[in-house]
This record gives sequence, structure tokens and C-alpha cells, in this order.
Amino acid sequence: MNDRPSSPRQPASATPEPSASSVSDAAPKDRPDAMTRKPATTPPSAIDPVTAPGVVPEVPLAPLAALEEARLEWDDAAPQAMDYGDVYFSIHDGRAETVHVFLDSNRLSERFRDWREARPFVIGETGFGTGLNILCAAQRFLATAPAEARLHVVSVEKHPMRAADLERALSAWPDLASLAKPLVAQWPAAVLGVHRLWLDERITLDLHFGDAVERLSRLEGGVDAWFLDGFSPSKNPEMWSPALFAAMAGISHPEATFATFTAAGFVRRGLRAAGFAWRKVPGHGMKREMICGELDAATSAARAELMGLSERQEQHVQPRPSLTSPAQRGVLHPLRREQPWTQPPQPAPISRETHVAVLGAGIAGTSCAEALARRGVKVTLIDAEAPGARASGNTQGALYVKLAAETNPASRFQLAALQYSRRWLASLDPEQTLWSASGVLQLATSERERKRQQRFADNHPLPEALLRPVTADQASQIAGSEITFDGLFYPVAGWVRPKALCQHLAATPGVNFRQARIEAIQSLGAEEGREEGGKTGNGAPRWQLQASDGSCLEVDQLIVALGEQTHLPEPLAHLPLQPIRGQVSEITVPPEQAAGLPMLDSVVCAGGYVSPCQRHADGSVTLSFGATFAPRDEDDSVREADHIANVAELRSALPAFVAAWEQARGVRLEDDAWQGRVAWRAASPDKSPLAGPAPDAAQWREDYAAMAFDAKKRVPSLSGAHLPGLWLSTAHGSRGFTTAPLCAELIASQLCGEPLPLERELAEHLHPGRRLIRDIVQRR
Repeated sequence: MNDRPSSPRQPASATPEPSASSVSDAAPKDRPDAMTRKPATTPPSAIDPVTAPGVVPEVPLAPLAALEEARLEWDDAAPQAMDYGDVYFSIHDGRAETVHVFLDSNRLSERFRDWREARPFVIGETGFGTGLNILCAAQRFLATAPAEARLHVVSVEKHPMRAADLERALSAWPDLASLAKPLVAQWPAAVLGVHRLWLDERITLDLHFGDAVERLSRLEGGVDAWFLDGFSPSKNPEMWSPALFAAMAGISHPEATFATFTAAGFVRRGLRAAGFAWRKVPGHGMKREMICGELDAATSAARAELMGLSERQEQHVQPRPSLTSPAQRGVLHPLRREQPWTQPPQPAPISRETHVAVLGAGIAGTSCAEALARRGVKVTLIDAEAPGARASGNTQGALYVKLAAETNPASRFQLAALQYSRRWLASLDPEQTLWSASGVLQLATSERERKRQQRFADNHPLPEALLRPVTADQASQIAGSEITFDGLFYPVAGWVRPKALCQHLAATPGVNFRQARIEAIQSLGAEEGREEGGKTGNGAPRWQLQASDGSCLEVDQLIVALGEQTHLPEPLAHLPLQPIRGQVSEITVPPEQAAGLPMLDSVVCAGGYVSPCQRHADGSVTLSFGATFAPRDEDDSVREADHIANVAELRSALPAFVAAWEQARGVRLEDDAWQGRVAWRAASPDKSPLAGPAPDAAQWREDYAAMAFDAKKRVPSLSGAHLPGLWLSTAHGSRGFTTAPLCAELIASQLCGEPLPLERELAEHLHPGRRLIRDIVQRR
């Protein structure tokens, strides 16, 4: 699927149908640049609706695998898809066609100009291709939208181009270079999933790689304007399906519009059956007609109800309950009948005066603060210590994952998080002063691990740019030291400077750091305790944070990003966090002794991990390795026994490296001048983070009590009650620098009313209430 078929396309069906308005006698209000909604006058649909109005089709989640990249032929700078026999755009008038069909027919100039919402304007596209449509829309947005407005694009692509081909194709448009350059630089590997990129500080692009229906059917978010694009219906009829149109309707905002280059009869009938009102308007160039339109009244109303917008539209303000009553639930979405507790709460309307506090200044909290500040939200970051303390205070940490042999939600999330963190770090710090793109080797040091890795490789045909099996010889070349084990190599992984990174994030413009020990949090209700000048006027409860020095802070929203159960305030003490003690070992060698030391070129993981040596400004180097894993261990002292255990693990995985180090140093590693650091990592029982809205535990136990007697047949049709304005990002374990940034982006997107950076199933997998439901079912 891609953006531009050739200009002289013909409809796949020549069957004439009456149009909603003729080209010659259309009244001004009927033209594509009109702002008024035109009622549908298309004839009754000959296609049965795929779903209920405004509901996406239920489609199985596709396997986690590489996608087939686009096979191209070139006519100068114009690519043609060999598998579809169609061009992506005409080198002569492709851009003019994009502007006429998608930008002007969706009235984007005036809609951008008049956009005053705090949330971004959202464009959805059914075929990314070269990205020409999106770059043209982004350019138009930057030229016409208010300075504080934001744009969010969701685009699907089944056969992504290679980055070099993308760069070549876009070179035809030099004035788009400022947008094309970051697109090409961040271009993801061709693997199924959601890939979030940034084209500008104000423009976010979510690339959904995979089949259009499968991808869009699990999107969480609402689209304001659709670019219904792809290879022509006669070349790629499978894409132009009733299920696609139903998926579009099911993730549209009530006032969503659409435009497409084709006027094929079966496309018109399919759109009408899905709930879109269409009209014919003049096409571009040799194309006599095209169609554009919007959701019909019934589908628009259904979407407003499902999105919780009906009451807000009528009253302009959505009233919110206090903490003592169940959070407003909204209408239960049909796709959540089996797990109604996963339905997200109806968020309070966000304004540019909204004040959010983030409790905890480790990587979970600082990445949340940065994600919100990037969106223009006022953030207060709070911690009893300086940013980058406790578990996020090491001088070096690995950016890595360990994926299950059989595909599960945890592995899907971890792989998505690794890719996101790599793009995020590259955007945040392109000079790599806070991180290193060294890659990570995961060694199979036992026969059991070797077989597990083999099963993983057999089950997951992933691009080599993400992960590839390596022999011992290949691993040795990658690491720069002799290795005797086979393994897996993750080229996109690496290592970070944890403390420095947290400090950098805490210094993001718009983030105010406040050092304080918070002893209690409480909800004030919708109109209680307003600070002078702090009223947001959205009818939402506020949260009050009480510090140990007697001071209080009132905020509209609160994100708790603490990593240890002992620090969690009520009403979150029920969360199943397990503190795990870890001790790392460090050996710093002064400059005059650093010459001749063996150096690793990548992170190496087995039972523990070792990173490439850090080189300091004074010429000294530090070797970091570890870490121990000790649940329910509360000893905060640095123990020599743990250092010896770290050395033993390193010696077992990399005997040649240790031998070379000891020879250069003239002392056994166990006896070298070492230092240790102890911290506690928080983990959940299933080892996945808890990220999302905080459940109202007492209300859940009441609402879902019947599931203790039959968890399958007695599921109430009642969405989960959540504590209004309270969010969680915790339980990141030993992989926080991989998982926390994507969890932060997830929460920021939920809080700000944006499309989510993860599939619906993965957002549900991270839900903080998942263990609570299990406890209810098991009567705990």
C-alpha cells in the first residue's frame, strides 16, 4: 500500500451511481472546502456492515515477524512497485495531486489555522509509501497552524521501503528536505508493530507496519482526517475492503473527514456501509472525479458515545467524580466485553494550564516528565533525592531485552520498547554523550539456553537489523574479545549513563524539579482546595501531595513513578511490587595504568552483564559489571561476597577477557581495587511494568466479585473504575532504561488524548490492575 497510484487511474468498477453532488451544479456548501456537514444522499448500501456503527472489526493479532520490503523499479526518481504494477507518485504532478486530493479535500489549511485544542490534530493514512502525502501535510501544518498546535499522524504500510529507497524517492522534492531528513534518519526496521517517530518538535508520526485492517483494528485513538490512499483498487483490491472502511470508522473522531482519489463504485458502497457519507468532487488532472466526505450522523453519534464525548459536547465541560465514588466509566466498548477492566478511563479534558506532578525522579519518572514537557504540559518532578538516585543511579547500565522463545505480550512489548528507546535516545542525544549504540550480545552459556535461543529464532523471523543469531566466532568479532559461546546479537541495543541521563531529562524545559519527601497523597474532588490562580476549569478532581516538611502541592494529574513498595502511598499500597536487591561492581583504572587494557566493543549478557569500559575526561577508564539478583534482601551494605559472585559470573561468560584484564593489571579481578553500589529494583510478579491509569482497588473488588465464582461466564459488563487523574509507571525491574521511555510515551498519550504508541493488547498487558483481577478471581 502506498500513497500515489499513477495519475490517469480508472475506477475498478464502471457501474454508475448517483453522486451526492454533481461537479457542475454543486452549491458552495457542498464543495470540499466547505466547513458544514453535508448529509449523506447516497443510495442504500448494497454491502452489509462489517460491525456495529463506529466499532472496529475484531481481527487476530498478526505474528511478530519481519515484513516483506517493497520491491521497486525506478524511472529517474519515481519508484514503481513491482508487485502491484503501479507507481507511488507521478514525478510530473504527483505532489499537486496530493495537495488537491488529500490536503484541500480535507480542508486542512483552514482546520489547521483554526485548531485550538490542546490535543493534536490527527491524520490517518491507509498507505504510507514514500511519505509524500504526510510530508506535504506536515509542511502545510507548519505554515498555517498556531504555534502551540500539534499534529499527530497515523499511517499504515504493509511493504515498507528501505531507507535508501525512501531517501531517493523524496529527493525529488528538495523543499521537503527538512522533514524528509528526520524521517529517513529514524526509519525503522521492517517488522510488524507501531513505530513512533518525530518529524518536528510539534509533529509526531506513528508508522503502523503491517496489514491495514489488522493494524487499524487495534489502534487506540481518534482520527480527524483520513487520507484513504493506496495502490489503485484495480491493482490492489484486497486493501479496499469493507473491513478497512469499518476500521477507519471505528477509530474516527465524531467530526472526522476523509478523501480519496478513487470514485470506484465498490469503494463508495463500502464506505457508506461503514458509516461514511460521501460525495463526488472534481478529481485531479485526467481523473474526472474523486470522493470525499465525513462520518454520517448515526456513526458520528456512536463514536461520540464510545469516546465519552457526548456529554462534553453538550455541556462543554465533562463533570468528574470525587475519589469516593466510582470513576466515570463511559460506554463499555464491544471489544472489551471479555476484559472490561482494561477499558481506559474517560480522561479529563486537558488544557494548556494543566499541571501534572511526577513522583519519583528515576528513569521512570524523568522520562514521564520529559514526555509531558515535550507536549507543552507544565510538570513538577518530585523526589526525596536528586534525579538519578537509587536504582537509576548507576554510572552505566545496559539497554537490552530478553525475549521469550514463544511469542507473548511481554516479548512484543519489550521489542517495541527497545526500538523506541533507541530512536528516543538518538533524537534526545545525537552525539551519544549519554548513551552508546554498541549493540548487545546475549550468550548461550548452557545447552538449555542454546536450545531456547534456537526456538526463539525459529519462531521469530525478525530483520537482522534488530536481532540475529551469531556463532562464537561472530560473537568474538562483535565483542572484540574471544568468546566460546554462540548467542544472539541485538544491533539496536547498547548502554546508557543512567544518572547523567536522568539529570538531563530532569532539566528539560518545562520541568520544575522539587526535592521533597512526599508522605501522603489525596484527592480533593472537583472543586476543593484550589490554589490561587490554579483552577483549570475542567471539572476534574485535583490531587494534593503532602510533604514531610508540612508543605502541600496541588496538581491536576499525578503520575507515581516510584520503584519500591515501601514508598508507595495510599491508595496504591495494594500493588504487587517486589523489591529486588542488586549489587554492581566497578573497577576504575587511573590514566597512567589504562594503556594496554582489553576493551569490549559491545555489551555482553549471560547470567549477568558487562559493558564496554567508560572512558572519562581525565583519561581513566571504568569497567562495570554485575549485577546480583536477590529478592527479599534488605541489606544495604556493599558485600564482598556479591563482588566475588559478579566476578565469577563474568569469568564464566568471558574467560579470555578476564584473563587479558588480569594480565594487564597484574592482579586477580577479585582482588583488584573495586567499588560496589547497592540498589533495589522493583518488579511485578509477571516481570512486565505497571503503566497506565491507577485502578480503584476497592471498587474493582466490588464490581468484579462474581468472577471469583466463574471467571469466564460471570464477567460484568462494567468498565473498570479508575482513580481520576492518577497514573502509574513502575515495576520496570532490571530493564528500566529499555521499558520506561515507551511507558512514559504511553501515559503521556493517554493523558493528552492522543493515539497510543502501542497496540491495544499491549497497552492492556501493561495495565496496573491486571494482578488485582487475578487476585479477585483466586479469592485472595
